[in-house]
Amino acid sequence: MKHLIALLTLCAAPVVAQDAVTTLFDGSFDDATFAVESAIVGKGLVVDYVSHVGDMLNRTGADVGSETEIFKAADVFLFCSAVVSREVMEADPMNIIHCPYNIFVAETADGVTVGYRSYPDGPMKKVEAMLEEIVTEATGQ
Repeated sequence: MKHLIALLTLCAAPVVAQDAVTTLFDGSFDDATFAVESAIVGKGLVVDYVSHVGDMLNRTGADVGSETEIFKAADVFLFCSAVVSREVMEADPMNIIHCPYNIFVAETADGVTVGYRSYPDGPMKKVEAMLEEIVTEATGQ
């Protein structure tokens, strides 16, 4: 019976799919990270943290039994906007789940990509619009 209840609970849980919105960057990884950070700061925002995901994956690959290089380099910039965050969280306090917001820069054999996650319809589209503006400025597209 416990297993049936657990199964029904999983089946009833909402499934949220988030897609990445990506833009190819015409330049080096270092140029892309500089452009993204400059665009974030240019909006009057503060980068709270830069997660060096690519370094971590490359450093730990052998430790987890993998020789696959996923990224040549990959960083994720985490930041927030007091104005936009207040607006979306006044609309629904549970929008806190999306904060802080992030933009990634990743280099693979295919080149350098800048991107962010898409957000659900409603108030969070304001965050997505802000991210789109930042990426557009950073990539020149």
